[in-house]
Formats: sequence, structure tokens, C-alpha cells
Amino acid sequence: MYSFNHGCRPALPLIRYHSLVGLRLMKWLSFEFHFVLTWVMEVLCDPYPIPPSDEGGRVKKVKKMKTEKETKQDELAAIGIGAMIVFIALILVAAVAAAVIIQTAEKLQQNAQASGDDTQEQMSTKVILLSTVIDDMTGGAEELFSTFELAPGSEPILGTDLAFTVICDDGAGSAAFDDGDFSGATAHDGNGETVAGITLNPGTTYVVVIDVPTCGPTANTDHILVISVIGGGSTYEELQYGSAPAVGDVVV
Repeated sequence: MYSFNHGCRPALPLIRYHSLVGLRLMKWLSFEFHFVLTWVMEVLCDPYPIPPSDEGGRVKKVKKMKTEKETKQDELAAIGIGAMIVFIALILVAAVAAAVIIQTAEKLQQNAQASGDDTQEQMSTKVILLSTVIDDMTGGAEELFSTFELAPGSEPILGTDLAFTVICDDGAGSAAFDDGDFSGATAHDGNGETVAGITLNPGTTYVVVIDVPTCGPTANTDHILVISVIGGGSTYEELQYGSAPAVGDVVV
């Protein structure tokens, strides 16, 4: 089967035996046949052969497994770095979104607070006109006597912070008006004509004299009375005069 020119004595049974062993092993691992065949040649040339070792194959296996492990670890590391980058990006996006939401909410809260304060001031600090009667009808010195109080929830104010305007027709197709303030207001048991202004408080009824020399009571006419609180709300009323207005007539 084999011929050798190495000057060694042939050992055909041994060659045949080991060849058969090598062929059988080749079915499982090809490199084993190589080692067996090498050993057969060594037997022919060396009377004391050393059995072949699979240390080389094991080293190759170890190296291959190590390489595959390192490759797998490298792939896992790449995946981990990518996931970390995505995670950091999500955190940054969430932080920016949170900052925008907080800023918007704060701005809305400030606007709502300002609007609420303005509304409260305008709606609460106003005058409730209880009644208005004709007090004097002397030509050029007409007067109205009004009873009023501050609306519930109003802040204390001075009489000078209350302004009134009476609007009427001057008879020539133009508007005329009388205006002033409530600096002469007194408590309901007073005359409504104090010299020194007082502080008006909610829950107390006050009276005041309104001078209307230009827009005095006129038969069959309606005048407009507007009472405004500086920095607060306004009250709108109609002064309704009958066919024969007289002192003591209730016009509101």
C-alpha cells in the first residue's frame, strides 16, 4: 500500500493496522488521521516511537474559541454603546420637553394669576347704588341725593377714589355731562356733604350729594349715571324722570 525509501524495515501489518485506525478516525476528525499516519511513519523509522499528541489541535481549538468569544464580546459591546447613546438622547429630549412644559405652565399660571387679580379687583371693588332721589331743583344748583354701599369683597377706599359722571342731552343734539367724586360722602345718617373725605368700607351704607347743574332733572327724560372706582369696577344706572319731576322723587 505504501512504499518508503528511508532505509527502514517495512512493517506491513502495523501500517495496515494504523491506516485502518486513521481512516476510521478521519470520519470524525480529519486532523487525527494526519497524526496517526505521521506516527506510522515514525514507527517504521524509529523503534521507540512517541504516540502522537493532540495538543496542537487543542491549542487551535482554544485559539478559535477565544477568537469567537472576543468577536461575540465585541458585538455585544457595540450593541451596548448604541443603546447607551439612544438612552442619553432620550434623556436629553425628555429634559428639553420638561423644561418647555414647565416654562409654559409657569407663564400660563402667571397670566391666570394676573387676570384673576384684575377680575377680582374690577368685580369686587365697585359701588352698589341703593337709591337716588331728587334733592334740589333750584335752577343751576340741582342736586341728587344717592344712597350706596361697596360691593361685598371690596377693599376699603377713599371717597376721592369714587368718580361719577352724569350724561344728558343738552337740547341741541349734543351730549352734556356733570362729573365729580364722592369726597363728601358720609355715613347713612349724615348729610352727604362732609368737607374731609372718609374711608369707605364694605358692609356700611353711605350717602352722598351729587351736583348736576348741567344735567338737572328734566321732565320725560332719562339721564345716565356712571360711578367708577379708580382701579376697580364701574356701576351704570339710568336716572328716569317723570312728566313732572319734583324734590323727593326717586329716580333710581
